[in-house]
Amino acid sequence: MKAREFNPQRLDVQEFARAGGVLEGRTPTASLERLAAEAHPEAPPVGEVAWRAEGRQVEQRAHAPQVWLDLSARGEIHLECQRCLGPVQVPLEVRRSFRFVSDEARAAEEDVEAEEEVLALTRALDVPELIEDELLLALPLVPRHEECPQPLPMVAEDEEEEEEEPRPNPFAALEALRKPKS
Repeated sequence: MKAREFNPQRLDVQEFARAGGVLEGRTPTASLERLAAEAHPEAPPVGEVAWRAEGRQVEQRAHAPQVWLDLSARGEIHLECQRCLGPVQVPLEVRRSFRFVSDEARAAEEDVEAEEEVLALTRALDVPELIEDELLLALPLVPRHEECPQPLPMVAEDEEEEEEEPRPNPFAALEALRKPKS
């Protein structure tokens, strides 16, 4: 019997899990538009994202089997270093398991208390889009080099002198208003 082929752009999650399906692929980072938009503009594009999706069912005694999708992805991207503003290469790795339930309302209700991610069951899951979502969530909040490749600019002497001049007290104007005029 021929193994069933599944389309990662329109994946029937329940059938995929029932079949114990496995999908693997490589997606160019540039084709993940939202992720590519986060890249440093002066950095060369970084290769591709390698990913794997596995479907499975978990049997339950009193209920229908649970539908699960295990997803892993690995790649890298150049982000802007928050210290030197140059490009810094950041490795990305994601491993997530998603449990699928019958509808959006139930998914929202169960997701509050569940440790795993809970999504609504669909017959047209876009796996590359889900991978991109997870990679975006995995981006560091403050990307930076361990040690910047170029020395950081120091404060110019003119700026130091400006800071040494005393600033006018903003409350002095209020004090002048309080004093009675003679």
